[in-house]
Amino acid sequence: MEPPEVRAVTDTRVLAALAHPLRRRLMDTLKVNGPCPVGTLAEQTGHAPANVSHHMKVLAAADLVTEAPELARDRRERWWRLVNRGVRWSNADFDHDPAARAVADAASSLNLDRHAALARAWWEADDDAHARWADAPFSTDRWLHLTPEELAELSGQLNDLLARWADRAISDDGRRREPVFVFAHGVPARP
Repeated sequence: MEPPEVRAVTDTRVLAALAHPLRRRLMDTLKVNGPCPVGTLAEQTGHAPANVSHHMKVLAAADLVTEAPELARDRRERWWRLVNRGVRWSNADFDHDPAARAVADAASSLNLDRHAALARAWWEADDDAHARWADAPFSTDRWLHLTPEELAELSGQLNDLLARWADRAISDDGRRREPVFVFAHGVPARP
């Protein structure tokens, strides 16, 4: 079952829960693999099950994940799923309070660090991985001259395109499909 659409976050408690590297990885793991038990989450992140369980409870308190007891084989096994497909926020929504803005800035900084780390990890992968994927991985950038409204329109178009790829029916053609992380940032900047 696919979780509901992207949640707009306006609560600093939710951003504080998101602003932790392991919790971000746990949410990414659920996004890629679907519902998982704590043991699988621990194995995939390299953390102890007790540590993972603690962080899952923090995410649950922020209504970012929920338990999926119907998937458990017994009462000791705890399965988790995402509440929403993803989250988004605008730091401007937190401008009313310096402490709230600091939490939003920290969450945005962690998000950017995560994006850059995933890209760096690919470029540091072994030669076999690079040979298998050949020229498929990409990096691209453009300098555009836009109004704020045009940037918002571009953002919508890119998100719609990525949603079409994420939501498409995956054919059962026997070909192996691996998780691929795609991200884009469009920000005002100076060269």
